[in-house]
Amino acid sequence: MTARLEHVNIAVPDPDATAALLCELFGWHIRWQGPAIGDGWSVHVGGEDDYLALYRPADKTLTDPERYARQGGLNHIGLVVEDLDATEARVRAAGFAPHNHADYEPGRRFYFDGPDGVEYEVVSYG
Repeated sequence: MTARLEHVNIAVPDPDATAALLCELFGWHIRWQGPAIGDGWSVHVGGEDDYLALYRPADKTLTDPERYARQGGLNHIGLVVEDLDATEARVRAAGFAPHNHADYEPGRRFYFDGPDGVEYEVVSYG
C-alpha cells in the first residue's frame, strides 16, 4: 500500500489573505473554511486531491523561527506547475521576488518567500 500526501497544515497570521493569494497565483480554490482547534480559524486551499490547511491560533501571535535551522520546522513548500514562466510572472506581479532559479534534471525551478515567512519552491517538469 502506498500513501499519498493529502495536506499540510501551517500556521499563518491571516489565513484568508494567504488563501486568496494562493488562489490567484496557482489557480486553487478554497475547499473549506471555519473555526478550528483552540478557537482558531482555518482555511483549506488547494485542488481536488490535496491542499494546504492555513491555521491561525486564537491569540493570533506567531513567532518567526529561523527556517532551515529549527528541527521539525518547515523549510519550504514545493509546487509543480505546467508553465513555470507564466507562474513566475504572476508571482512577480503580486509583488514577490523569485530567487534561486535553477535548471536541473529533470526540470526547472525558482523559489519565493510568501507573505507569511513561508518559502515556496515552484518547479516545472516539462
